[in-house]
Amino acid sequence: MEPTRVVSGRALPLGRANVDTDQIIPSHWLKRIERTGYAPGLFEAWRKDPSFVLNDDRYRGANILIAGANFGGGSSREHAVWALQEAGFRAVIAPTIADIFKSNAIKNGLIPVELRADTVSRLLAAVEADAKTVITVDVVLRTVAAPGVKASFPLAGFLQTQLLEGLDEIALTLRHEADIAAFETKRAEWLPRVR
Repeated sequence: MEPTRVVSGRALPLGRANVDTDQIIPSHWLKRIERTGYAPGLFEAWRKDPSFVLNDDRYRGANILIAGANFGGGSSREHAVWALQEAGFRAVIAPTIADIFKSNAIKNGLIPVELRADTVSRLLAAVEADAKTVITVDVVLRTVAAPGVKASFPLAGFLQTQLLEGLDEIALTLRHEADIAAFETKRAEWLPRVR
């Protein structure tokens, strides 16, 4: 996972509430074992509608997704995060984001940003009025900025560190590799070993 300090760019104004993980990436895509190849399945059912916002050329290349409340609810599937990332998204902004989705996002370097509903509405309106509107998500300052909008978002210190330093759970564990090795040398011979 790459360290992330700031994400700045255009946004896709999804604006729908209660978007669950099955809508983000349908379950028939979960048969794959790779972490890539999911972008074509992103919002697969909705994309069949030519008027769906992801099909709108004005938003092509957007790297921030703005959604309604309760984004990412439903079953836990990292595939939803992988599909969003593979499609170019680096942050999701919504009034509320489901806890499991938020956890999967952090573990994979996608920034989950929760802002007040009225602030999200203002961002949606700005992006719908002008697709070239630039939004900046600053992980260091825990802020979102756009023309006429400046807001703070909650992000626990530990989660902020994971994003800033690009640390998933394996990388966090490996920070203690010397301690783990020292512990293993002191264990009785008959106990299981980590090799």
